Amino acid sequence: MNVLIVDDDRLVSSSLKTILEADSTVHVSGIGNSGAEAVALYNELNPDILLMDIRMDGMTGIEATKILLGENSEAKILFLTTFSDDDYIVEALRIGAKGYILKQNFESIVPALKAVFSGQRVFGDAIVSKIPSLMKQKEQPNFSRFKLSERELSIIKQVANGKSNREIAQNLFLSEGTVRNYISTILEKLALRDRTQLAIFYYKQL
Repeated sequence: MNVLIVDDDRLVSSSLKTILEADSTVHVSGIGNSGAEAVALYNELNPDILLMDIRMDGMTGIEATKILLGENSEAKILFLTTFSDDDYIVEALRIGAKGYILKQNFESIVPALKAVFSGQRVFGDAIVSKIPSLMKQKEQPNFSRFKLSERELSIIKQVANGKSNREIAQNLFLSEGTVRNYISTILEKLALRDRTQLAIFYYKQL
């Protein structure tokens, strides 16, 4: 697994390289120190994953990610930052980053990279705990143009609030199988890939 590290703190970058390459399955193919370098190095090295800070002078990690995902929607970008700021979390979700974890949780970095490499999305515990509150609506959004039924809207709201299929089934007095079928239908109807995208969809309508 080839990883590109981008962080404006050079000491952090070199420390991350040491931590990652202690695992034999990880190779750090390059190190950058700015958003602009992230874009240039990604295009040059074509890494499996870009591990990047968010707050950097000049071009931020968010801005670099928008450029890279605009050029390649399959790019795997994992944010690693000291900030659990709500706006950053929402923006990372919105633009399609594969994950958002905190630097403080250094022991989780390699497992997070492996999860992203295998196609999963990863959000550290401190981030996951915030997502439901960020998704809660302040007023009823207008979903009429999506031709969703009331039951489908109820299930979308439950997913956006972090509920499991079992919890949704209990809350709406349905079987888990019925909930799974509803979610599959909803994802197909909205042309979304997974529950995370469904939660982002709901939040964006607020």
